[in-house]
Amino acid sequence: EEASLPDLDLLHDPEDELLCANLMDVVQATLGRAPLGAKRCSRLLMPAQLLAQVRTELLRLACSEPCGLRGALLDLCVEHGKACHDVGHIAVDPAVVPTFQLTLVLRLDSRLWPKIQGLFTSGPAFTPLKLSTGFRVIKKKLYSSEQLLIEEC
Repeated sequence: EEASLPDLDLLHDPEDELLCANLMDVVQATLGRAPLGAKRCSRLLMPAQLLAQVRTELLRLACSEPCGLRGALLDLCVEHGKACHDVGHIAVDPAVVPTFQLTLVLRLDSRLWPKIQGLFTSGPAFTPLKLSTGFRVIKKKLYSSEQLLIEEC
């Protein structure tokens, strides 16, 4: 008989599904208060398609980890132009020693760039901004120096 890779359904963990749904809520809350300049805040909005893609990718990257998604540290960044702004750090389960680090790099919708250039100067403002559906995830195993995985979607 031929050997085959395990079906992805066999790797499905209901606990990770629930944990990921909660994580996506935390990510959206963090983006909702993202500092994008001195004294400026913007509410960054994740389109539903982006939310679903990120959730699927995080679950896929976590399925090979010893503690699953519970062992993740998530760094959240937003890229615009050539700059990448750090907007948050999330320990998925603070009670678990992290086994891997994920850096999620989201992008502002490029069609908004001329409209938002003024946001990066001083002065108070609260403006909703939509994120692009493109993103990048960088996975670094914290217990191994061998693997660095970069996924671009």
